[in-house]
Amino acid sequence: MGYRFALLPSLGLTRCNLLEITRALLATTLLLTAAGGAAQTAPVTLRMVPQTNIAILDPIWTTANVTRNHGYMIYDTLFGTDAEGKIKPQMVDKWTTSKDGKVWTFTLRDGLEFHDGALVTSDDVVASLKRWSSRDSFGGVLARFIDHYETPDPKTFRLVLKEPFGLVLQALGKPSSNVPFIMPKRVADTPGDQQIKDTTGSGPYIFKTDEYRPGERVVYVKNPRYKPRDEPASGTTGGKRVYVDRIEWVIIRDPQTQLNALLAGEVDLIEEPAAEQYATMRASPSIELVEVQPAGGQYIFRFNHLFPPFNDVRIRRAAMVALGEEQMLKTQVGVPGLYQFCKSVYPCGSTYASDNTSYYTGVADPKKARQMLQDAGYSGTPVVLMRPTDLAGISKLPLVAKQQLEQAGFVVDLQTMDWQTLVARRTKKDPPSAGGWNAFMTSWNAADVANPVTMAMMNARGDKGWFGWDDDPQLEDIKARFVRASTDAERKKLAEEAQLRALDTATHAPLGQYHSFAAVRRGVVSGLVVADTQVYWNVKKN
Repeated sequence: MGYRFALLPSLGLTRCNLLEITRALLATTLLLTAAGGAAQTAPVTLRMVPQTNIAILDPIWTTANVTRNHGYMIYDTLFGTDAEGKIKPQMVDKWTTSKDGKVWTFTLRDGLEFHDGALVTSDDVVASLKRWSSRDSFGGVLARFIDHYETPDPKTFRLVLKEPFGLVLQALGKPSSNVPFIMPKRVADTPGDQQIKDTTGSGPYIFKTDEYRPGERVVYVKNPRYKPRDEPASGTTGGKRVYVDRIEWVIIRDPQTQLNALLAGEVDLIEEPAAEQYATMRASPSIELVEVQPAGGQYIFRFNHLFPPFNDVRIRRAAMVALGEEQMLKTQVGVPGLYQFCKSVYPCGSTYASDNTSYYTGVADPKKARQMLQDAGYSGTPVVLMRPTDLAGISKLPLVAKQQLEQAGFVVDLQTMDWQTLVARRTKKDPPSAGGWNAFMTSWNAADVANPVTMAMMNARGDKGWFGWDDDPQLEDIKARFVRASTDAERKKLAEEAQLRALDTATHAPLGQYHSFAAVRRGVVSGLVVADTQVYWNVKKN
């Protein structure tokens, strides 16, 4: 010690100088350590661009995918569908079925709380299922088999059926629109044809109402009350673990601006990039393309069955013949390998896909369609076709449809609007001349169109059906027989029967399949879950 201090004079230092320097170094070290600790605990925010703006927050009232995705952020489900298509429990802990298959008893797992701290009860579940079944195709079929619900205690609910229904778990674990999300009873008591105003859920994230800016930003924060299951995340099942503190949906409408923001690190993820950006993204070392929905999706053209000209089935059939998939797919997608011709109403390669499509070929035949129009006595009534300009995934389709319909002799009034306006307008039953509509185009995840009872376009319950309001008791009867079927072979036969009925009555036109990718910052975002829909638990940001 003396030796070291002996050197101080030669350095021009005294003991006091050294003590001051030591204190300063110690203070600096403490500050740096504190700063480092703060950096380690700083909130992690994931910024992503959703497929479109969101203005409707009720995932039961609408089937819009962006609202469904919002639903998965803040709500939980009784069951889910894993990456292999198997139904597994989520909010449910255990269940039993009576020997006659008519009584299903479910027990909720421990630790389920809503965002406001209230426990999730069987009364909340029953109210949620009733509201869901009033809107959803699959739920509507299940509801006709239910005699009544029972809630013997706060954690137990029971479905008492009039007759066995072999697809109870498939209905409760339905992965896509409409998803049977569980809401508080006070919210779920809202009639299905009215939008909810309370976004309280029990899911992994909490919706920040105070930071919601439609057309600009949507914010979610981690739910500290959420208790994930122990299993790994798979599809819409398993442990919904949250590794980020905050997710911001940044609304950017222009595809090029979205890409620029990703390249600049201003956003971390683009949910559904425009197809024309794929080449640039593939070539970029800073971007990774992730196929989170490997089953892909299907484009469709939906008719309004209430008003001329499409209240006449002969004119709907003429439109079906006028529409052609190949030009639709090349124009909308255009990237070889990302689209596929498929005239089946069920995805090609899936369980119920069938080439038996009667008169519908998927190939545009304007000459034949023109003759069909003449035979039906078409008088030139304009077809009000709605086109969303801000949803890159489908915005080009109506342009092609307009051209093909006009080539066949239709008069088409193409009206442009943003997607949220279209989603709201398609619920209106007003005449087209008074703010209603005749047709629109959209896309569906493969899971949505996998069979007759999941498909919204086969919801033929008239006023209680999906937008377009097809009223066809015969199609509904086929669906009821489908769920009663006891063998796979019988279900496959009935699925084909439902397909032929849907095409014969022209419920909608299937217009081919597509694949899309999410785009993320390479090395920054990881953990995206492969599912039939976009979900954002398990996601990590470095």
